[in-house]
Amino acid sequence: MAVLKVIEVLSNSNKSWEDATKKAVKEATKTLKNIRSVYVQDQSAIVKDGDVTEFRVNLKVTFEIE
Repeated sequence: MAVLKVIEVLSNSNKSWEDATKKAVKEATKTLKNIRSVYVQDQSAIVKDGDVTEFRVNLKVTFEIE
């Protein structure tokens, strides 16, 4: 039987929400093993002078505890 843990991770990107998600997973794999899935809980963006300048995501990362 596997035991799973869920943590919350925040990330940002100047390209897209998808890029912010990929950056979060890549960074999380540096310290977490056995990541099973991520759930995008929330998305937001920063707007300056009428343009979107930053995309932000709030992720739930699920991984197996060894």
